[in-house]
Amino acid sequence: MLDFILSNLWSVLLIAVFFGGSIFVHELGHFLAARRRGVVVERFSIGFGPKIFSWKGKDGVEYRLSWLPLGGYVSLPQLADMRGIEGESNSTWKHLPPPSYTTKMIVFAAGAFFNILFALALACIIWVVGQPTTTSLNGTRIGLVQPTVTLPDGRVLPSPAAEAGLKVGDIIRAVDGKSVDNWLGFMQTLAAGAGRTTDDRRMARLTIERAGQTQEITVYPLLAGEDGFRMIGVETADPLVVGRTVPDSAAAKAGILTGDVLVDFDGKNVANIDEFIEFVQKSAGAVVTLAVQRGNEILHLSVTPIAGKNRAGKDAFLVGIEFRTPFIIIHPAPFKQLADQATMTWRVLTGLINPKSDLGPSKLSGPVGIARGFHSMAQIDIRLVLWFTVLVNVNLAIFNLLPIPVLDGGHMAFATIGRLRGRNLPAQFIATTQSVFMVLLFSMIIYVSSYDIRRWLRDIHADRASPQAPATPVAVSPTK
Repeated sequence: MLDFILSNLWSVLLIAVFFGGSIFVHELGHFLAARRRGVVVERFSIGFGPKIFSWKGKDGVEYRLSWLPLGGYVSLPQLADMRGIEGESNSTWKHLPPPSYTTKMIVFAAGAFFNILFALALACIIWVVGQPTTTSLNGTRIGLVQPTVTLPDGRVLPSPAAEAGLKVGDIIRAVDGKSVDNWLGFMQTLAAGAGRTTDDRRMARLTIERAGQTQEITVYPLLAGEDGFRMIGVETADPLVVGRTVPDSAAAKAGILTGDVLVDFDGKNVANIDEFIEFVQKSAGAVVTLAVQRGNEILHLSVTPIAGKNRAGKDAFLVGIEFRTPFIIIHPAPFKQLADQATMTWRVLTGLINPKSDLGPSKLSGPVGIARGFHSMAQIDIRLVLWFTVLVNVNLAIFNLLPIPVLDGGHMAFATIGRLRGRNLPAQFIATTQSVFMVLLFSMIIYVSSYDIRRWLRDIHADRASPQAPATPVAVSPTK
């Protein structure tokens, strides 16, 4: 219980430091740019709504922490009338000359610029200390082609990957001409795809490498899984490293040791845990030959699966191996990290606005989902928290530069329109537009967060419903 409490307190601390810090850095960019350009700053707030506490600095700025932790703002009444969002402003600034167009653009862009600087600084740290990952997630080699996929409504249909002829060992190099070099990037690019046939069937063109040769394969994704993303029914290749063998099990009697790497099952290459389990069940208790790599040697060991109960309490054939997921440390270059995150963010955004895509707001993550992401990373390794913070800051930078009223990009758009027409847009028009879009933005945040909470509760329910592992493992299962 103490470990549970301490680990969660650690996660909360990291969320406050890195998530809250990302918001602070963004607003600090606006603040410093405004002060540098001689713009009046009335308030620096982390969060929206009523204040929790505040104080007045010697510089005359009110610094406050507010109740709604959905972002923050720097009150710049010379640049934008945001009374409906930031509260009433005093009139001490009205005798000052209006800021130039250049000043406006610098101040509005500074928040995103500081997010990128923060992301770059963290990316440099990751470059030095390394980023934990697995060999399977760090590549795009297919380890399993599923024969079927299950739709959200429970229907089971043939796998698009199997129908298209994808094979175990294929390496996916691109989706619809967009290069991918890791499994997460492949899944996100596929999910954000908007390809369709003339009869409106979902379509994706995969560039794969097979036996050293590059070829194009067309697949027809289905909306599968509980969240209904585009999927084709493939899983990544997993190195099957033995974590331990159950005492007196078939594997132990055959001489399989911790650290052995399973490479072959009865002459068939095996690159995925689920595939290995399937092979064991198909053996029906007959003697099988497992090829394992031990050091520089390849050993062929005879194993006889034993009938018993798996962890779900169902009849199964067991060999008594627990696999472990081997972690590796990679050192991606800082600018590559930023480029990868920016590329993926842009692909998701274009998928959101493309009517042929299957992405929608319900598939995004809001503050709840982001906080949960930080919590999950904190439970694994603080270096993953740094990686996730880079992702969040690149997302914040790009999102805030979109030409949407209320966002920095919207302010820049209003300033640019005023510049082109030779006079500023009417203040009342801008204030009304900002207020309307703020309501829409908060509504979207609430909508997205409701799905974050549903996913969270669903996962909690799934964890509670899943059977607990027995004291002595008796089934083939990964340790992740």
